[in-house]
Amino acid sequence: MPFIEHVSDPDLERLALERVLPALLAHGFCSVDGLLGQPAGDAVLQRVTELHRSGALQDGRLAGSVPGVHRSRSIRGDQIAWVGGSERGCEAISFLLGRIDRLVSVCASRLGSKKIRERSKAMVACYPGNGAGYVKHVDNPNRDGRCITCIYYLNKNWSATEHGGVLRIFPEGKPYVADVKPLFDRLLFFWSDRRNPHEVLPSYATRYAVTVWYFDSEERAEAKRRFRDLTALQPGGGSR
Repeated sequence: MPFIEHVSDPDLERLALERVLPALLAHGFCSVDGLLGQPAGDAVLQRVTELHRSGALQDGRLAGSVPGVHRSRSIRGDQIAWVGGSERGCEAISFLLGRIDRLVSVCASRLGSKKIRERSKAMVACYPGNGAGYVKHVDNPNRDGRCITCIYYLNKNWSATEHGGVLRIFPEGKPYVADVKPLFDRLLFFWSDRRNPHEVLPSYATRYAVTVWYFDSEERAEAKRRFRDLTALQPGGGSR
């Protein structure tokens, strides 16, 4: 399985070229353990915990959902906040994003037609431990530009048997599933499109993660054009 363990102070370029990129191309996903190390990982965890306790996290919306329409917690049970990294007190999250940016940038130049030049803000997420999960889904089923999903986990002393919360990937065309435990200081990469349907199994302890999506700039631009065209066709959508 394409997992990398106990990377205490990684040479990010070598890690990207020798492990992450080959695993993405061969398997569609890759997990890196020990990305930041204990002190920096603890700092990210502390900030995420503070955001949670302050009430900054709100119920996550379903893709394509309409404001004002209640979502079903049986489909998606997490609470989220969007963080850019420049906010006061978010220096540790900014450091994390810089490390992920570096890994992805090294890989991006070797992905052929893919042109990855931007990413989303960080989605800080908490499953509150009440059996909440997220049913099987695809991050980018409709070519919205998302190319690579990166999830950084923050959960110490996590037992999949006791706490659940495993992310289960169903790689397209493969005879197996891949179960990824949401362990502290673990970073997971996978293709965001239909190659990697995945689900979060019910969590019975508080489960934290930080997710970012990297965009293929050409697909993203086309998705924005489609949205503008659709909006213009709606009543009150504006003139040409």
